Amino acid sequence: VAVDLEPDDDLPGVRITATCRVTGRTGIEMEAMTAVSVAGLTIYDMCKSIDKKISITDIKLTYKTGGKTGTFKNDKL
Repeated sequence: VAVDLEPDDDLPGVRITATCRVTGRTGIEMEAMTAVSVAGLTIYDMCKSIDKKISITDIKLTYKTGGKTGTFKNDKL
């Protein structure tokens, strides 16, 4: 699992991306979305004293390959 944080001036905020790779057959997207959620909560915890109005939004699957359903790409980014 790799978690990347990137400042996003369009938001303003931070874009969090989790990339997971496994060799077994599992629904790995749940682990990726959990990683993003925990990273978002960590950022929230560190920044809440500065601004109580911050929020965590738009956690979604953007791309997945393998598994029973094959390749998935979310065009609504």
